[in-house]
Amino acid sequence: MERTAVNPVTWSVELGFNQGELVSGHTRTLYCSGQTATDPDGKPQHDGDMAAQLALSLDNLEAVLTHAGMSLANLVRLNVYTTDVDRLFPHYGLLASRLTTAGVAPTTTMLGVSRLAIPGQLVELEGTAVG
Repeated sequence: MERTAVNPVTWSVELGFNQGELVSGHTRTLYCSGQTATDPDGKPQHDGDMAAQLALSLDNLEAVLTHAGMSLANLVRLNVYTTDVDRLFPHYGLLASRLTTAGVAPTTTMLGVSRLAIPGQLVELEGTAVG
């Protein structure tokens, strides 16, 4: 698989994401459902704690990737849904750090939503990976 960053502007790279990614030569694409801060039984965790919910949501996304024989390094697209964008921003470095450690800067969209499917959840991560 070959990935080529497409950045007609460069400000986003400092925030940990590319404006676009051209992917060629891949054989598999994994579309991941939104992952929230739930335990293996689907029970919500870390009520009211944005940082902890973000970390567990990312752990859960990584678990889906791992189960498919991939890792965060295979992410080419990441959608971040949150009930409070302003509250998420101070913790965004956690997400950016994990992606940087994986050597990846997937295209990313962050959306503020009125609520998520599971009451009490503050953030949900949805990804697309290729490998």
